[in-house]
Amino acid sequence: MLRLDKLTKQYGKFTALDGLSLEIADGQLHGFVGPNGAGKTTTMRIISTLLQPTSGTAEIDGVDVVRSGSKARKLIGYMPDFFGVYDSLKCWEYLDFYGRCYRLSAGERKQMADQLLDLVQLTEKRDAYVDSLSRGMKQRLCLARSLIHDPKLLILDEPASGMDPRARAEMKGILKTLRDMGKTVMISSHILPELSEMCDSLTILDHGHLVFSGSVEELSEKMNGNAPLDIRLQAGCGEETVERAVACLKELPFIREILQEETTLLRARLEGGEAETQQILRELVSRNIPVCDFHRAPMNLEKVFMEVTVDA
Repeated sequence: MLRLDKLTKQYGKFTALDGLSLEIADGQLHGFVGPNGAGKTTTMRIISTLLQPTSGTAEIDGVDVVRSGSKARKLIGYMPDFFGVYDSLKCWEYLDFYGRCYRLSAGERKQMADQLLDLVQLTEKRDAYVDSLSRGMKQRLCLARSLIHDPKLLILDEPASGMDPRARAEMKGILKTLRDMGKTVMISSHILPELSEMCDSLTILDHGHLVFSGSVEELSEKMNGNAPLDIRLQAGCGEETVERAVACLKELPFIREILQEETTLLRARLEGGEAETQQILRELVSRNIPVCDFHRAPMNLEKVFMEVTVDA
């Protein structure tokens, strides 16, 4: 559905996006993650034909967004991070206005407006004025607006920004429904745990560079393979036993760092996988060090984000 090839955007000497290449398959819910200034919004604006790249290409369903912008815009539904709404219009009038912009007939506009208000759970607000809606309702209405022409690709820049927990849960349910309808959705967000729950794949950007792109499972496997190892010794084993355990770990060449988190809890960072982990346990047991618990510390998406991005 979406293919980016060496996409670059420069502002004078500053490079906002540096050779980004990635593909998003048809019907996927794809999370776009990165710290502020990583290049997420720049990428989304290029894909949405609002910004021209310095070099590289972006294609939607085989359509080049630069060479065939008008054709590409028919395939895109774009919801920016900051959006304006016409407060003096009723909800159905708001959607009808945008339906006219896409040259839909009167019958098509009414049908789409009714369907979309139902989708975003605003049917009871059909005749309410936009300025009477809560922030969360306005965001859902803006999402409906981006769907008025039935696009194949949705590009949503921080769609849940500023929402309360209930409103975010409602938005998450709507996005899952859109995926089930066959829409391809590209969504940027800083609410990382929610992205990991609902996305099929993720891209992580940092300072304009691609850090990771792939499935949530691939990211989890990659990062949990680098997760620190927690070693808990028997309570009351004594300081001398803890020192022997630390000395044992320091002898192993693949141990990078050892931290004492608590009196009997050691955390080791290592280079290696299952074989190295098993070797650590064998060494500790062979020296009669009383190990009570031994496991890799789980890495959620927030921990992954902190691991793979550089502090600006």
